Amino acid sequence: MSLFKRSGCAALLWAALLAASPVQAFEGLGRVATPAEIKAWDIDVRPDFKGIPHGHGTVQQGQVVWEAQCASCHGAFGESNEVFTPIVGGTTEADLKTGHVAALRTGGVPQRTTLMKVPTLSTLWDYINRAMPWNAPKSLSTNEVYAVTAYILNLGGIVPDDFELNQDNISAVQQKMPNRNGMTSKHGMWQVSGKPDVKERRCMSNCAKTVVVSSYLPDYAKDAHGNLMDQNRLIGPVRGQQTSKVLAVNAKAKDLSSGEALFNAHGCTACHAVGEARLGPAMVAVAGKYKDRDDAQAYLVSKIRQGGLGVWGNMPMPAQSQLSDDDLNTLANWVSRELVNPQKKP
Repeated sequence: MSLFKRSGCAALLWAALLAASPVQAFEGLGRVATPAEIKAWDIDVRPDFKGIPHGHGTVQQGQVVWEAQCASCHGAFGESNEVFTPIVGGTTEADLKTGHVAALRTGGVPQRTTLMKVPTLSTLWDYINRAMPWNAPKSLSTNEVYAVTAYILNLGGIVPDDFELNQDNISAVQQKMPNRNGMTSKHGMWQVSGKPDVKERRCMSNCAKTVVVSSYLPDYAKDAHGNLMDQNRLIGPVRGQQTSKVLAVNAKAKDLSSGEALFNAHGCTACHAVGEARLGPAMVAVAGKYKDRDDAQAYLVSKIRQGGLGVWGNMPMPAQSQLSDDDLNTLANWVSRELVNPQKKP
C-alpha cells in the first residue's frame, strides 16, 4: 500500500504486523481490514501523480466552490487573513519560467505564500483532497478538488481563466509551478552522493559569516494562535518567542482572571481575541451583545459547548465538548460579567 511507503519505520512496522499471526499477537483484538477500508485510506498522491484519481474541474467551477467553502478562511483571492497565511502572492512571470521564486532568496515579500513554497502540484492537490475544508475534511468530491486547485493556479497566474484541470494535463501544469526547481538535496544528510548519510562529518569550513532572514512572521500575526512560547516543546535549546499581547502586558499569571487564563490555555485565541475581531468576534463584542440578557451566562455556556454557525457570520465554531462544566461556566462568566463590568486593579 502506498500509504506505508512514505516512511521506512512505518513500512517495517507494517511488515512485522503482517508477519505475525493476528491470532497469536492480538488474540481477541480487532480484525483484518477489508479491501474497501484499505482503499479508503490509501489516497496519497505522489509527485509523479501516481495515485491521483480521474476527474476534472474548471477555474470557474473552482471559484464557486472556493467562495462557498474556502474564502471565509483564505480570502476571496487567496490573500487570507491574520490567522491563515496567504496562499497566493509573491511570485512573478519570471518565476514561472525559471522554476525558482526569486523572492525566497531576496526576501522581497514579508511572508512566504503557498505558491512561493510548494514545488509539486501533487502536494497542493493532495492536501486539499485530504484536509480541506478544515471543518469537514475529505468532504469535497474529486471534481471539486480539481476545480479548487485550478482556481488557485489561476489566481497565481499559472493557468488561464478558461482552463480545465484533469488527470491527463496535471503533469504538464507541474512544469509551470513557480518553485518547481526549488527543492535540493545538496544539504544536510543528503550531501554524500545524493544519499542519506547520518555518519557524515559536519562541515565547518567556508561558513557564512552573515545570515540574512528572508522570511518572517508579521507582527499582526505573531499571536494569532496564542503565545508561541507556550507551543514550543519543553526539550532542546529553543524555547520559542513570547508573542502574546496579553501575556506581554500581564507577565504574571496572577494578573489574569481565571476566565482569561482559560481563554488562553484552551486555544480560544486561535480564532478570537479579547479586543479585536479575528476569525471570530472579539470577546468584548460578545459581552456587549448579550449584556442585557438575564440568561447571558447560561446562553454562552451552551454556545461554547455546542458550537454553531451564523450568529457572527458564516465561519463555523467547533463544539468545545471537551471542556468541563466548571471551565465552561468560568469562561462564560468572564465574558458575560467581567468584560462587561471590568474592575480596576489596585
